[in-house]
Amino acid sequence: MWYSDKWQDYELIDACDGERLERWGSFILIRPDPQIIWHGDKKHPMWKKAHGIYRRSSKGGGAWVKNDVPESWKIGYGEYTFTLKPMGFKHTGLFPEQAANWDWFSTLIKNAGRPIKVLNLFAYTGGATVAAAKAGASVVHVDASKGMVAQAKENCALSGLADAPIRYIVDDCKKFIEREIRRGNKYDGIIMDPPSYGRGPSGEVWQLESAIDDFVALSAQVLSDDPLFFLINSYTTGLSPLAMKYVLDQKLRGKMGVSDAQEIALPITTGGFLPCGASVRWTAKY
Repeated sequence: MWYSDKWQDYELIDACDGERLERWGSFILIRPDPQIIWHGDKKHPMWKKAHGIYRRSSKGGGAWVKNDVPESWKIGYGEYTFTLKPMGFKHTGLFPEQAANWDWFSTLIKNAGRPIKVLNLFAYTGGATVAAAKAGASVVHVDASKGMVAQAKENCALSGLADAPIRYIVDDCKKFIEREIRRGNKYDGIIMDPPSYGRGPSGEVWQLESAIDDFVALSAQVLSDDPLFFLINSYTTGLSPLAMKYVLDQKLRGKMGVSDAQEIALPITTGGFLPCGASVRWTAKY
């Protein structure tokens, strides 16, 4: 298990009965989480002091039933600064558990001793883009949502990266990779954080279980001859870390490297860990 325990501005205070009790900076939020299948007494006093509460609807979807927070606010992680914006589908614009992966590949980039070019696919609001660029890499940031790419650009600027070598691309990731193959462009590091299900800007359907094998094979074609790392994240509960590892190992066969796959998690202040998906990390072996 890999977990993020270096946060100062984020805290998972408690988790039970399908809900997270979280501190984001100075604001307390309660949000649903399908992984929280255990019961609890909710005795922590912050359960009664939340500034924002998101609840699922029995008819599907959900809404903020309490929203006494600003439209946006900022939190930091080390040298990084992010804007948070509570969204209509319970998200805040940041996945704090990914800090464990940011720390991992940032160290690889800093220690590489050479220029590193990173491709961040399904890049969302740019947490990984900020981390890679801060470590010294040039980054190509690709996401199908214009709004998410705009927020990523804002996060990079807030983190002192307004003039960093980052390209922001609003596009379907598969189509972008296909063009990069034709153009002969290569990357030393690839990060992908694909959704379980989604649609591209032209209505393209993405379903992780059926698409991931072909997509990883496609993406492997833009990996450089001297690669540094490959990272895949999954939030699909039906896909085990070992299944994702097998997919990546198959597609990188012949390249000198080692891979590992684990659940990623957040420590809970009242005790234990919350599983937040899985990651598979491939690192070059020299």
